[in-house]
Amino acid sequence: MTSHLSGVFYRTINLIEEGITPVYVFDGTPPEEKAKEIERRRKAKEEATKRLQQAKEMGESNLKKYAQATTRLTNEMAEEAKRLLKTMGVPVVQAPSEGEAEAAYLNKLGLSWAAVSQDYDSILFGAKRLVRNLTVTGKRKLPNKDVYVEIKPEIIESDELLRKLGLTLDQLIDVAILIGTDYNPDGVKGIGPKTALNIIKRYGDLKKAIEKGAVPRQEVDFDVDRIRELFKNPKVVKPDFSLELGKPNPDEIVEILVKEHDFNETRVSNAIERLVKASQEAKGASRQTGLDQWF
Repeated sequence: MTSHLSGVFYRTINLIEEGITPVYVFDGTPPEEKAKEIERRRKAKEEATKRLQQAKEMGESNLKKYAQATTRLTNEMAEEAKRLLKTMGVPVVQAPSEGEAEAAYLNKLGLSWAAVSQDYDSILFGAKRLVRNLTVTGKRKLPNKDVYVEIKPEIIESDELLRKLGLTLDQLIDVAILIGTDYNPDGVKGIGPKTALNIIKRYGDLKKAIEKGAVPRQEVDFDVDRIRELFKNPKVVKPDFSLELGKPNPDEIVEILVKEHDFNETRVSNAIERLVKASQEAKGASRQTGLDQWF
């Protein structure tokens, strides 16, 4: 398996060439409360693996849609990606727990321009700005179809979002809990986004809504206070090193990609030239673009 290295290597170079300094945050140990969601994902992978095997036995030609659902990121793959990024001079942060929480924390501290993720939880963890759909090609494949659609980066400003909704961050967390989070995946039965928003705006917070009977107490089979705490005070760490781009190490990059994983040497060498040039430009005053050029 080398797709994780290929994606990290080439896409990161594309980002740096656009004037962006990426900081990669890796997940740590998830909270115990996430066990139910992790188990759900594990079972989904197992089911997808069975469907893939059945499709092979039946001689189906389009196996890609089944194979994609079986993809797993192993600890070994994560460690390989970290090692490659460091040789590229790209900052890497190891989160003590949730990667989303750590990325949001870096953004709250002003150490990053935005948290970049597809997960809206970044806002619940306190990110001031969230960027979604960050792709260089601007296209994404539709599920189970050989069709690509144009995707534009989406930016969410936390303060503006809360102002438009008429909520505090604490109240937005309560709305999320009603709908369902990674810590209570099922949410509260029968309550969707609009209903959840109306309930919290009317009663002020989830505890009061439960007390007043607007949310059936018997449907709340989770610890509201604990989930709030996981979002408001997650395990995070302030990096004791610079989050600026470092100097790439071409020899080490070749060692990892070409010698250890049989990447094409010519293609890798050409990409390294691009990386070195882009890194040098990023350190100078000649290129001051970055993410905000797209909004």
